[in-house]
Amino acid sequence: MSFGETPITLVGNLTDDPELKFTDSGTALAKFTIAVTPRTFDRTTSQWKDGTTAFYRCAAWRTLAEHIAESFGKGSRVVAAGRMRQHDWTNDQGEKRSMLAVEVDDIGASVRFTTVQIDGKRTNGPAAAGDPWNTGDNRPEPGNEPPF
Repeated sequence: MSFGETPITLVGNLTDDPELKFTDSGTALAKFTIAVTPRTFDRTTSQWKDGTTAFYRCAAWRTLAEHIAESFGKGSRVVAAGRMRQHDWTNDQGEKRSMLAVEVDDIGASVRFTTVQIDGKRTNGPAAAGDPWNTGDNRPEPGNEPPF
């Protein structure tokens, strides 16, 4: 992240399945919206109350985009980290428009209200190449552990 960017972390639910597209050059792009609803406890009524829901339009690129499309669907509760970006354009009537969106750098499932299963399979990175620190399918056989 460069100087002057606005980092943001969102915890919320996907409003629909991620939309996976590919640019003309073949770069994957996932677009999705995360709904974030604050909840507060009202001590006078002893009940939880929902605040105003905010909807954040998000985008992710390349391998992350493909992983998002394969991993999450409508209603998935996620924790996403990224940065706010402003997009400016001129519409067909010549009016200037702008919007804020989140460019997601990393995302994961929230386990606050549910459990998830991680398959442990890596298709790239050091663990896929037999990294001894991997705790997935590449663990050494008993008796062949690293000497530390």
